[in-house]
Amino acid sequence: MIDILPSIEIETAAQPTHAVIWLHGLGASGDDFVPIVPELNLPKDLAVRFIFPHAPQIPVTINAGYVMPAWYDILSLAKDARQVDLVGIEQSRVQINALIEREKARGIPADQIVIAGFSQGGAMAYSVGLTYPERLAGVMALSAYIPSVEGLASQRSLANQSTPIFVAHGTQDPVVGLALGQQAVDWLQQEAYSVDWHTYPMQHQVCLEQIEQIGVWLRQVLR
Repeated sequence: MIDILPSIEIETAAQPTHAVIWLHGLGASGDDFVPIVPELNLPKDLAVRFIFPHAPQIPVTINAGYVMPAWYDILSLAKDARQVDLVGIEQSRVQINALIEREKARGIPADQIVIAGFSQGGAMAYSVGLTYPERLAGVMALSAYIPSVEGLASQRSLANQSTPIFVAHGTQDPVVGLALGQQAVDWLQQEAYSVDWHTYPMQHQVCLEQIEQIGVWLRQVLR
């Protein structure tokens, strides 16, 4: 039995027919992106359940072993690479898959569910969204990277080969450099995924223009 991650839920209308599971970054919480929901300007007749789960509290090596919310441990940082705990990624993937299964049990089919995330949460969005065995509505990775191309390549699901992927990154990001985001996009395009790639003159954050474009993209993929 898999314990369901504690989450914040917001429904834009009664009896949701669509869901967005939005994963926060390292050291943050599910509260982080709650204020964005009304800024997306989704149609009033689009009934969406937004789920903002809280990551488990674990020691993080790059932060001197300090215990904080994290989807997996990060062992070392470099400008164009990350050394990460692949076992931890798999454990979080199982827990996030359980959130998808719960939405399906509540009446929302997989192809009406978006997996989204920021930074480390975006890395998990790639890891979950592209390996899930049924087609999802979309995958969104903000200021993120693919934590293990080899691992993703070996586990990816053909069911999500044509799933729309929204990728956004700040050109001045000092935390997850633009090169890491570009590496992810290059691999996805090389593997014939459908990528909508955006950059913005910002650091490790989101901006108004980006939020507006996310809203447009969600309207397109949540049919």
